[in-house]
Amino acid sequence: MPSVLFWIFAAVMLVFGVLVVVNRNPVASALSLVVCFLGLSALFMSLNAYFIGIIQVLVYAGAVMVLFLFIIMLLDLRAEECRKMNWVAFAGSALVAFCLLIQLLTVIGRTRIAHEHFPALAAPVDDVRNIGQLLFSSYNLPLQVIAVLVLVATIGVIILSKRQLR
Repeated sequence: MPSVLFWIFAAVMLVFGVLVVVNRNPVASALSLVVCFLGLSALFMSLNAYFIGIIQVLVYAGAVMVLFLFIIMLLDLRAEECRKMNWVAFAGSALVAFCLLIQLLTVIGRTRIAHEHFPALAAPVDDVRNIGQLLFSSYNLPLQVIAVLVLVATIGVIILSKRQLR
């Protein structure tokens, strides 16, 4: 992947990550998070981790965001009321963010590995087969426990969202 595409996807992730926090409308914030997940998926695919990129879209941008939107609609959240801006808190948070950025750039600039190129992969990796074998051999019991927990959570959401008819 050319470095231009990396910077484009990284910028998309940063912009929409900020929009997740800044948006006062919870639905718009959730949709901004979907775009952020899509940018992350594109970065995974640029690293030849196609399985993780597709799972990112299917699980996070698909299932988890549907659950978030379901909860937002169930709770009937409204847009946050407009209120006055606390300029002291805003200036303090901007100063802390700027100091963090300077510190990160300083650390990255002094690290030797940051200036080296990563070696190319020797051969294409079969992600799906390796992950499947690992999940169903070494991690079979935790996988089944998680499946039961997700089933119980789904049943709980259905019961809690069901209206009482009297």
